[in-house]
Amino acid sequence: MNSQTKTSSRLLSLDILRGLTVAGMILVNNGHGESFEMLRHSKWNGMTPCDLVFPFFLFIMGVSTYLSLSKSGFKMSAPVVRKIIRRTVLLFVIGLAINWLDHAVEGDLLCFGHLRVWAVLQRIALCYGIVSVYVLLVNHKWIVPTIVILLVAYSALLLFGNGYAEDSSNILARVDLSLFGYDHLYHKSPVDPEGLVGTISSVAHVLIGFQCGKLIKQHAEVRDKVLAIFFMGTALALAGYLLSYGLPLNKRIWSTSYVMVTCGMASALLALLMTIIDIRGHSQWTTFFRVFGVNPLFLYVASEVLAIILGHIGVSDMVFNAIHSVITHPQMASLCYALYFVTLLFVLGYILYRRRIFIKL
Repeated sequence: MNSQTKTSSRLLSLDILRGLTVAGMILVNNGHGESFEMLRHSKWNGMTPCDLVFPFFLFIMGVSTYLSLSKSGFKMSAPVVRKIIRRTVLLFVIGLAINWLDHAVEGDLLCFGHLRVWAVLQRIALCYGIVSVYVLLVNHKWIVPTIVILLVAYSALLLFGNGYAEDSSNILARVDLSLFGYDHLYHKSPVDPEGLVGTISSVAHVLIGFQCGKLIKQHAEVRDKVLAIFFMGTALALAGYLLSYGLPLNKRIWSTSYVMVTCGMASALLALLMTIIDIRGHSQWTTFFRVFGVNPLFLYVASEVLAIILGHIGVSDMVFNAIHSVITHPQMASLCYALYFVTLLFVLGYILYRRRIFIKL
C-alpha cells in the first residue's frame, strides 16, 4: 500500500461511477437489523438493486485496467509485471486479513483452521491478476472471443453441473468443498458467493469492462465514446435479459445472464454520466462520489475493518439503538444507520481528498 500526492489526468465520470459504486457497496453492507428488501441481496434467482454494486465495481476495474495498461502500450515488462503481482497478492492477503480480524476480535487469534478463504477482495484480486496478465500476453483481437468462450463454457458448467441447485449438489459448492474443505468456506448458504469456480464468469465480466475501456480510448470525441458504450450496454443488457429465461439472473453463482445484464447496465450508466458531466459540464454535484472514487479500495477496506471493530466494542448497537429510539420503523432505522456509516467513511475520504492523498492498493 502506498500513497501519492500527485494527481494525474483522470476520467471524471469514471471516478464518479466508481465512487457511486463503492459508496453503494458500503451502504448495502452496513445496514443494521432488518434492511429494506432492495438493500438486501437476492436469496437465489433474481436481482435486487443491492446486487448491482459489486458487478459494477468489477466492470469499472476492467475499464480502468485498459486505461492503465494502455499507458505502457500493453508491453510486458518487469516493472508492469511486478506491479500486477504485488497488487494481486496484496488484495488477496488483505481480504484474508479482514476474514481473520472478524475472528480475532472475538479472541480467536489462531483461527487458521477455519478461516474463510474467499471474499470480495479475493475475487477482485484474482480477476485483476488474471485479466491484467492475459491482456499483456495475447493479441486484443482475441478478447471478445475469449469472453464468449468463457461465458459459454460457464453456462454449460451450470447447466450440466446442477449449477442452479441451491444445495450441496451444486458443482460450484462441490468444487470448493473438495479443494478447500467446509471449514474454509462461506456458511450462510450452500454455495460460496465468491467461490473459486465463479471466477470464470467474473473474469469474463472484467474483460467486458476492458472492452468498454478500449471503446472509450479509441474514440476521440466524447459524444462518440458515449454512443459506443451506450449501444454496447444496451445490447448486453437486452441479450442478458433474453438469456435469463433459460439461465436466470443469479448473483450467488455469478450466472452468465447476470454478467451480461449488470455489465450492460454499468455501461449505460457510464454513458449517462459522461453525457451529464463531460458533455454538459454538470459536475458541481460530484464531490461526494469523487471522494469515494479516488480512494475506492482503501475506503472499502476501511469500512470492513471499521464495521468489525465498532461491532465488537458495541458502538454499532449503541448508535443503532439511538437512531431506532427516534425512528421506530425498523427498515428506515437500518437505512439511517447505513447512511451514518457511509458518512463516517466520507469524512475519512474527504480528509485524504483535500490533502490530495490517493492510496493505491
